[in-house]
Order: sequence, then structure tokens, then C-alpha cells
Amino acid sequence: MDDRIIQQCILQVLEPICEAKFHDHSCGFRPNRSASHAISRTNFLMWKSSCHYIVDIDIKGFFDNVNHGKLLKQMWTMGIRDKNLISIIGRILKSKIKGIGTPEKGTPQGGIISPLLSNIVLNELDWWISDQWETFETKHTYTARESKYRVIRKANLKEVYIVRYADDAKILCKDYKTAENIFIATRNWLKDRLGLEISPEKSKITNVRKGKTEFLGIALYVSKKKGKFVTRINISDKAKTSIQAKLKEQIKVIQREPTSQNVNLLNSMILGIHQYYEMATLCSLDFAKIDFVVSKSLYNRLRGKTKKVKGWKRNKEKPKTEHSKSKTYQRFYGDYNPKPKIVAGVTIFPIYGCKFKPPMNFTQEINNYTVTGRTLIHSELGSVRSLVKHLLQCKEYDNSVEYNDNRISLMAGQNGKCGVTKEPLTVGDMECYHKKPKELGGTDEYENLMWVNKAVHKLIHATTPETIEKYLTILQLDDKMLKKVNSLRLLAENLEIGEVTI
Repeated sequence: MDDRIIQQCILQVLEPICEAKFHDHSCGFRPNRSASHAISRTNFLMWKSSCHYIVDIDIKGFFDNVNHGKLLKQMWTMGIRDKNLISIIGRILKSKIKGIGTPEKGTPQGGIISPLLSNIVLNELDWWISDQWETFETKHTYTARESKYRVIRKANLKEVYIVRYADDAKILCKDYKTAENIFIATRNWLKDRLGLEISPEKSKITNVRKGKTEFLGIALYVSKKKGKFVTRINISDKAKTSIQAKLKEQIKVIQREPTSQNVNLLNSMILGIHQYYEMATLCSLDFAKIDFVVSKSLYNRLRGKTKKVKGWKRNKEKPKTEHSKSKTYQRFYGDYNPKPKIVAGVTIFPIYGCKFKPPMNFTQEINNYTVTGRTLIHSELGSVRSLVKHLLQCKEYDNSVEYNDNRISLMAGQNGKCGVTKEPLTVGDMECYHKKPKELGGTDEYENLMWVNKAVHKLIHATTPETIEKYLTILQLDDKMLKKVNSLRLLAENLEIGEVTI
């Protein structure tokens, strides 16, 4: 535990320095970036830029083969020049491994700073590829990137782009000759510069007009539509096999122990898988195939444990005997009407119920640790920005640090609106309310706080009929808002408004 605390402290010091210098299209293990951004960028280059030759670079045993000396030199080059800190990181890299001893190379598996260190190592690769085309420096400064590209094309420079997620990198090109040259050059550069070798089995060149390239559990290719090539995205065969195996394994657990907790765990797995793979254009077809396979296991193993719902028909919106659906079910799968499968009182989510949601890209300049990046982040806050600025200047010193931090986060989380009426809050008419009052055992945790306007706060604590009637007249609450107020009144150990004689 001590080691992990120290690593977290080091991470918080290193991350601001490194993040400001990492390449825009490095998407792995970084704030504001995810796998969907890597897929979105790859999709864009294949579709809009017609980069149909993909060089797959898979580094053999990357996390076990990082050169310690080279890594520390790269950190020094990036501006991390505190010798004591570098010495501590060197000792962390050489931490003894039980049963193996002191490692001569590689980063600590499971270490908090390992993802950051891996990005530092491969950041050099990102910029080396990028400087071949994207960030190639010209003598003349161009205001538009397209104008710059138009000029350097005349110089016969080869158009290449890199998208990387951790140690999995894609280099995208427009023709086979360029792809072949960059593949050989990258293999030699990794060997000579970083002492790393690529996996010959997993590293290859793919023409996505004829085959598929796999990236982060996704298979991408292009096909013709109205005379133009458009990107198609499937779930990879390997990922589909893995999904089926995981769901079947959880169904076996439910067969042994048919509890609501185990069924809810299966539901959470289904929902999580859907939310990751919804970026695949053909996800609905892929999940229909997965559902066909898994449903057999679901039927056979849980046959005697599944509650039957009478009156259900596929073409009807609701069965005669309504089965229970959680709020999560209604939110994510309310549009579907599958035959209900109820185990331990919980309705199992439809496995086929996944709709395509385009993977969205974002402004690459967004970064927590650069002036431009922070300006873009703050601009998205809109009117909330002024409220957050006010809260930063007006700390409540009588309350805990936890409370002061959480109320600022909550203001952004609620988008500057009242938690009950959803109307915009203003300075002078907003209060951070404890859902369960502190005198009744409430805490300053984020989940126990809510920003409301003063009238709502008064109504929550009002006990006399006259006061309640006064604030009901002022607020004009609808049924949903009144239900929310009543739930807060109960937490404050007050009667619901309907039970108070007005």
C-alpha cells in the first residue's frame, strides 16, 4: 500500500508535464481520451482521407522489454529533471518480483505509473511518424492545415498518419508502396532507437478494401456505397468469442446460485459490453448472432428458474401481466419487446439490444495541462463557469475540505441547475443541501449533496401547512418535482407533503 501511495504521488507530479507533450492521437490510458476516440480517428482517416492501407504494429512483449536507461533519458528530455525523482523511479523500475528477482528491463505490471511510463516510451514513436507528414515543419507558415498539405504533396512526401492505443499502433497510408516502406522503417527504428521488436505474427499490412484490420476488439474495413468507399465496423471474431464465453460463464454461476445479485451482475456485463461495442456500425447484426448462441445456454441452464409471463406477444407493446422492469432496463432497453426472462425477480437485459452510436471525435487541443486545452474545457461549461469561479473564491472555511471540493464538482455535474426544478441557479439564490442532514448522520460525500434554490430548500424543511402552501405556490411543481421533494423530506425525517394537512 505504501508503494502505491508513493506511485500515485509521483503520477500527480509527472502527468501535467507529460500530458502537455504527448501526441494528440495517442489515446491509451490518458485523461480525456478513450478507445472510442482511437476508433473514431481511424474511421475518419479510412473514410475521409482514403487511407486504405493499414500497417499494424504490435510490439512483442512491450511491457516486459522497456529499456530502463532509455526510459529515464526520455523523461529527462521531456523536462523531468529532478534527479531525486528520477532516482526513485529508477528504484521502482527495479523493484524485486517474487519468484523472479530484480528485473533488468520492463515496467512494473499493475503499477499505477506503468501506463504513463509506457506512453513516455512510445511518445517518441508518435512524433517520429507524425513528423513525416502531419507535423512536418515547413519554412513558410500556413494558416490552414489543408493548404500546408497541398504544398508538401508537391514535394513527394508520403502521407502517413498514426493512431496509437498503448502498445497497439496503426499507421495509415494511401498506397501499398508507402505502407511497405513505413513498415520496414518503423520496425528498424523501434529496434535501433528503443530496443524493441515487433511481433511478426500480429504485425502486417492490410488493404481494407479487400480485408479487415482489427483494433481494440473492432474489425474495420471499407466497402463501396454510391460510388464511394465508406467504413464498415464489426465486432472482431475474437471479441465475439470472448463475449459469448463470459456471458455463458455468468449464466453457469446463476444456475448454481440464482440470486438477484448474480442476475444483476449478468445485466451489468451485458450493458457494459453494449456501451463499448455500440461504436461498431454493424453491432446490431453481431449481437443478434451472439444472442442466438448465448440464448440457448440461457434457456437450457435456467429453464426451471425462469418465471413465465402470461399474455406476452412479440407484436404487442405490453403483456397482459406486466413484468417488472428496472429503471435501467426502461432507460436503455425500453424500445425493445423481447420475451421476458425473469430470474430471482430481475428481468435479464436483451443481449441483442444494441444500437449503433457513432464514435465521436473531439477537438484534439483539449488537454487539462495546456493553456489552450483548459480554455476549451472551460468554454464547454458555459454559464456554469461563472458559478464555479464564484465558489472557488468563496470557500466555506467552517466546513470540511471534502465538502468544499464536492460542492464545486457537483455544480458542474448539475450543469448549474437546481436538482429539483432544473431551473438555472444564480449567485444569491442557490444552496448546497445535504440530502440526509448532518445532524441525522449525513456526510459531506458527493452522493449526499445537491444544489437547490432557496425556495426548494425552505419547502424541504417546512412543517406548517401555511409555509408549505406558500412555497408550493411560488414553485409550481409538477408531479415529478413533487415526488423528488417528498423523497428529500423523508430523508430529513419530515412528512410527505400529501400527508400534511393544508
